[in-house]
Amino acid sequence: MRMSAFRYFLILACCSAFGQTARHAFRLDDLARVREVRDPQCSPDGQWVAYSLGTTDAKEDKHDSDIWMVSYDGKRDLRLTSSPESEATPRWSPNGKYLAFLSSRPGKAKGNQVWLLDRQGGEAVQLTDVKGRLQAYEWSPDSQRLALVIGDPDPEADAPADGAKAKAPKPIVIDRYKFKQDGAGYLLSDRHSYIYLYDIASKKLERLTTGKTDESAPSWSPDGGRIAFIGNHAADPDRDHASQIYVADAHPGAKEKQLSPLSMPAERAKPEWSPDGKWIAFLVGEEIKWEEYSMAHLALAPSDGSSAPTLMKATEALDRGVSSPHFTPDGASLTFQVVDDRSVYPARARIGGGSVERLAASPIVVGNPSVAQGCSVVLSGDDNKPSEIYAAEGGRFRQLTHQNDELLAELTLPPTEEVSFKSKDGTEVHGLLTRPVGYTPGAKVPLLLRIHGGPNGQDAHTFSTERQVFAANGYAVLAVNYRGGSGRGQKYSHAIAADWGHLEVEDLEAGVNHVIQMGVADPERLGVGGWSYGAILTDYMIASDQRFKAATSGAGTGFALSFYGTDQYITQYDYEIGPPWKALDTYLKMAYPFLHADRIKTPTLFLGGEVDFNVPVQGSQQMYQALRSLGIDTRLVIYPNETHGIQRPSYQRDRMERYLAWYDKYLKPGAPLRTTAAGQ
Repeated sequence: MRMSAFRYFLILACCSAFGQTARHAFRLDDLARVREVRDPQCSPDGQWVAYSLGTTDAKEDKHDSDIWMVSYDGKRDLRLTSSPESEATPRWSPNGKYLAFLSSRPGKAKGNQVWLLDRQGGEAVQLTDVKGRLQAYEWSPDSQRLALVIGDPDPEADAPADGAKAKAPKPIVIDRYKFKQDGAGYLLSDRHSYIYLYDIASKKLERLTTGKTDESAPSWSPDGGRIAFIGNHAADPDRDHASQIYVADAHPGAKEKQLSPLSMPAERAKPEWSPDGKWIAFLVGEEIKWEEYSMAHLALAPSDGSSAPTLMKATEALDRGVSSPHFTPDGASLTFQVVDDRSVYPARARIGGGSVERLAASPIVVGNPSVAQGCSVVLSGDDNKPSEIYAAEGGRFRQLTHQNDELLAELTLPPTEEVSFKSKDGTEVHGLLTRPVGYTPGAKVPLLLRIHGGPNGQDAHTFSTERQVFAANGYAVLAVNYRGGSGRGQKYSHAIAADWGHLEVEDLEAGVNHVIQMGVADPERLGVGGWSYGAILTDYMIASDQRFKAATSGAGTGFALSFYGTDQYITQYDYEIGPPWKALDTYLKMAYPFLHADRIKTPTLFLGGEVDFNVPVQGSQQMYQALRSLGIDTRLVIYPNETHGIQRPSYQRDRMERYLAWYDKYLKPGAPLRTTAAGQ
């Protein structure tokens, strides 16, 4: 039987509608659905790209990471591992026979070990069984050896044998100037990280050098005869952070040769050899006074140490930080990435001189480049798309992975726009503004000023689940790249040294005023918040500006003086500000959020990780206690066993639920109160 064209298209439309999922704004349930593509690595033949994929299992309350590989033409994307334990750091053997990775899956030894996947097929097999903390590894060019970075084992880490009575832990004896680091814990004098050589055939493990100081970032010469690495031979490396570049012959017990002078502090990034082995490119930081605001430049050193290294004038003239240097195959140029005003773009410069050639226009954010035999890839995303792997071909980018396509197809995401404005002293400041989902032009909506941490960082054109959650719940979100951050040059970054909470506050307030003047923000419904230095600035903001009706402050402090000797920033205190007995007035000036807490009228939610060594939870406790004593509505949330970056998925969701509930309570009068998973 025939049917009319009208009836045919009506049925087709109905079927299509039932076959599609209605789009929705980003929900809390979507937090666990975002898949994190990381660490792309081109295969030696250029045909495949290995990578790790981070996922979240909300039911098991854990994160996982597996190894995948995608063909360079983008037609095949294969999962290679699926164990309950995470696998990461994929690295191809130079002969192309194996794909190695790091994992702590059960095997012959505890902790991270190197595992091998044979490209011809079969299950992964454990290669190493080292004791201590295996932190990194690099294949030798002939695929016969590995350079391993291994931290000395903790004698207290071994669990007692079955049925044995657990011994009382030994006292922790501290005798180092810098004695703590978030995630690593207490730093002890008798425990260091060294480079070892591992012979694959014999499985023999031997130290590269006989030095007594930490070593990292090993990099094999093209002929496999030498290894460049980062080290620090200062009399007291804790006080003098000027790491240097060393080269040693690639045999056990070799004597290393220092290539870079003390006046040229090396960043802790892997040195890069030229294809002919004659040159080494490396990143140079700034003197210790500016350590927290450092902007890296590129330097070149002859690998035989025949002359002193020199800074590349082209990158120095940029007045922008650079990263990830790679020699081009002909050795005539270096490619690298430039941090610049809400973007990170790829660039190139000739070794012999000349200006920097920009390889892509802004806005763009790229990272983790890998190059081999016609394969060139980067990670990239944008405001509305999590990072994926892209082939970088002559300034054009071709997407290879599509791990988040399914999620994105279901979402309605708001646009993010660039904003610029003048601060109190006339300085031009830049930021990003995300309007609420379904925003009606001309409407005035609640505004959240969300402040990035660091301060040496920037809010860029990258996918932010936080911004998406807030925008999905009716908030405009403003991110301001205040002074002290990166991407705007050295003077901009250094401006706040030893003067915290001054110029940043003026920049942040100018941003809020600008969005109010745009007609987007309701001046009666302003919120503020951040984590780490973003929380420190939140405390400054609410002590300086009573317009904010709600605040959230995570892992911050309003009383830096009380943190001297209790957090991991002792060198910053001593070299940037000065010790308290020499700079008490400066500390007291910077402590105004706590010492003048009676100026604060903003209801504030404080949060922190229980074992945070970066910004200890005591900072949140002090501010919470001050506001509680003053009768200001406040609450303190402490996440058990968490360090500075909250890792447990349920805690990450809990934090977002609490943010929303707190802001809704004060910025959306009459809105039903949200409850957290804990019901508190």
